[in-house]
Amino acid sequence: MWGVVTAAAAPILLVAGWTIAARLQPGGFDPVTETISDLAGADASHGWVMTTAILGTGVCQIATAVALRPAALAGRLAFAAGGLCTVLVGLSPLPPAGQTSNVHAVVAAGSFAALATWPFVNWRRGESVPWGLRRGVAVSAGCGLVAVTAWFFRDVVAEATTVGLSERADAALLNLWPLAVAVSAWRLSARSPR
Repeated sequence: MWGVVTAAAAPILLVAGWTIAARLQPGGFDPVTETISDLAGADASHGWVMTTAILGTGVCQIATAVALRPAALAGRLAFAAGGLCTVLVGLSPLPPAGQTSNVHAVVAAGSFAALATWPFVNWRRGESVPWGLRRGVAVSAGCGLVAVTAWFFRDVVAEATTVGLSERADAALLNLWPLAVAVSAWRLSARSPR
């Protein structure tokens, strides 16, 4: 049950963080063209808000990976690695405008990549497997998550004007899929005889 709580907390923290942090920016913030990292960066007026949300999201991802015992170990480790990278994103915010941060770019890419690909290695065989961990479902989810992550990565490389939109869509889906998996595992365990 606690895995469902941490899985639900991750997208709530992330969306609340980017919503509140954007409202606190003087002069406004464009969520279509500006990234989540911009809200936590050195130039953000209230960067601590988004930083706290990112750190909390990463901790929730790690806790959810620990709680998802029905998932294959490789999947849980990949998901936990994504959570660890998310924590590292929060600990390495964007520097002031005009400067670059290779650390931020690497850990952010690691987070998105691990969270997009963990469904490919978390599935299990058997009749008593939660639907979110069945091979067909997990592989389909992985394909969808990789596709939306590729859209975001393409926008980053192309410096597209929709980079904020693609990042938010990707981040939301990457954090909603673990919730679906956790709920499916919890529902199956609740129906199973003790």
